[in-house]
Amino acid sequence: MHLQVGDVMAKIDDWLQKDKLILLEGWAREGLTNEQIAKNIGINQATLYRWKIKDSNICNALKKGKEVVDFEVENALLKSALEGNVTAEIFWLKNRRKLQWRDKVEDYTTSNELTKVDELLAKISEEAKNDIKR
Repeated sequence: MHLQVGDVMAKIDDWLQKDKLILLEGWAREGLTNEQIAKNIGINQATLYRWKIKDSNICNALKKGKEVVDFEVENALLKSALEGNVTAEIFWLKNRRKLQWRDKVEDYTTSNELTKVDELLAKISEEAKNDIKR
């Protein structure tokens, strides 16, 4: 598979070599976007997307690099929250304990649902009365 961007010829097979996969992982770990990584390779972002689908080695290298950064940021956020950074604490709680810490508490009960519950309770009560009479 050959793809040409300007004067640069990029070939997927070249990027399946161990050293190139490590380079891809490193770029992802450094926080580069897929668009920036594609530019470094000499291809467009759509081509990188096709490469990720075509070969799991490329997909996994990028994913592995990004996961490392995500864990590092999570650890830094947690450390900052535990050290008393109120903004970090709020962010952590709103994302990790959404039901307890979200800004807007939603009431999902509608009047239609309450009417159905009332009707069901009336029916149960009526059936109970009929059972007692028998």
